[in-house]
Formats: sequence, C-alpha cells, structure tokens
Amino acid sequence: MARERIPITQEGLEALRREYEDLVNRRRPEIARIIQEAREHGDIRENAAYDAAKHDQGFIEGRIREIEEILKRVELIEQAGPDADHSVVRIGSTVTIELDGEEETYTIVGAVEAKPSAGRISNESPVGSALLGRRVGDEVTIETPAATMKARILRIA
Repeated sequence: MARERIPITQEGLEALRREYEDLVNRRRPEIARIIQEAREHGDIRENAAYDAAKHDQGFIEGRIREIEEILKRVELIEQAGPDADHSVVRIGSTVTIELDGEEETYTIVGAVEAKPSAGRISNESPVGSALLGRRVGDEVTIETPAATMKARILRIA
C-alpha cells in the first residue's frame, strides 16, 4: 500500500528542513554532551539533569524520525501567484470569508504546516475542508465539533 503524500508549501518545506538540520546538527550533539557530563558525575540513578536530558533526547530522536518520514512523503504545492487560477479554493490559496458578519482570511496549507494563530489552516480542518473546491460567492457549511456555521467566500488569492 502506497503511503499518503503530505502536501506542503515551499516555505513550509524549508522551515521543516531548518528544524531537521537544527535537531541533527545542534540539539542532538548538545543533549549527548549533557548526558555524557551527567554520567561522568557518578550515580545517574538519582541525577535529575541526566533524567531530563534522556527525556529530551527521546523527544528529539522522535521528532527527527517524524521529520524524516514527512520528508519522504512531501508533495510540494505551489502557492497561488499572480498568474494562478484564483477561481477555486485549493491548497495554497488564501481565502477571505464572511463568518458571523466578520471577514476572516485564511491560507489553506497541509496539516504539517498549519498554524491557525497565523491564519494558516489545514486542508483537513473543518474550515479548510469546507472551503476546498469552492468559488467566490459560494455559501459553505462548516461542521465543527462545537457548532455548525455558515460562511460566504468573498475572495480567493
């Protein structure tokens, strides 16, 4: 069975690669040094610094493996440029909607680079999935665990 591709923008891919390089080239050696120093101080059974470093090491190694798996499966999505077709919402589109009388603008991205506080929502989120494939003027129903909302698409860029 083929593994599902992971959509990501060029910007998101570069950020992921920077995080990977930082973890491999800076954080991993730093944690290894801290663990070695803790071992050199004798009894590690009651050494809080050693325990914390081992915990951090586990987190770092897990994140490195996670990023490696993501990088094997990325599907680069093009951000909508000036010549792009803005007639329909796609991953990479920036969409302005009217929701409860307020305008809200979101960029639809893959789940890996979603950051709702920065207006970057996942194509898999309730809002993102409701907008995909829609056009300016369309009314959409957004089903969230807390409520059902109606929105109208105002602009696609």
